[in-house]
Amino acid sequence: MGELGGVTIGITAERRAEEFIGALERHGATVWHAPTISIVPLSGDERLRAATEAVLAADVDFAAVTTGAGFRGWFSAAEQWGLAERLHGTLSRAKVYVRGPKAKGAVRGRGLTEQWSAPGESNQELFEHVLEQGVHGKRVAVQLHGQPLPEFTDSLREAGAEVTELQPYRWQWPADLTPAHRLIDGVLAGEVDALAFTSAPATANLLALARERGVHDEFVARLGKDVVCACVGPVTAAPLTALDVPTLQPERQRLGALVKLLVAELAR
Repeated sequence: MGELGGVTIGITAERRAEEFIGALERHGATVWHAPTISIVPLSGDERLRAATEAVLAADVDFAAVTTGAGFRGWFSAAEQWGLAERLHGTLSRAKVYVRGPKAKGAVRGRGLTEQWSAPGESNQELFEHVLEQGVHGKRVAVQLHGQPLPEFTDSLREAGAEVTELQPYRWQWPADLTPAHRLIDGVLAGEVDALAFTSAPATANLLALARERGVHDEFVARLGKDVVCACVGPVTAAPLTALDVPTLQPERQRLGALVKLLVAELAR
């Protein structure tokens, strides 16, 4: 039956969901898949193209890369516009800073080299490091993923940087929220043993959905007590941490490490 036989785990991920579900099911878990976000590529978005052309208008001094998927998506869009070669040239002359190994892999996959990678894989580390370089009068390209990060980009502008934000993807609600409603009902009914989160927007959206239904307080009261909450990292856990919900987090912010953590915790 596996170490997680009889255990029900709810996941809210869209990206790499099949891989996540398969790994948990191989350990015997029953998985309720309830996406609370949908990833929308913006390759046809004129804003992204305009921002890319702004980056290409003159050399940038610094580039902050927040995600590997977002960086690859940016280059994919640039290829469709015939701008990939120019983009590569511009970034090859910039100092590139990345949020962690995934972003580093995407950068290197394009034949570029990062100057520095955030050891804790957090946006706060990344943007603090960029600020420390002295950005007054400098041009900074910031690759975003899913949503803007004004708490960081505003700080760059306040320090005198000319910031161009590039968002190859954005989050939106999925077309069908029925599974997410079922997951909330399952938590309230005591049918779900754990929730596993891999992105902050998905975490926040599940809480928002519970609030819209008028069951937010009851729902949150069960989290971390009756229901184990496991998050891939502190950024993903932030919406729960803000509500004082205890979370489990693996030492390495990886999907495989999250699966191992769930097995170790729930098999007991």
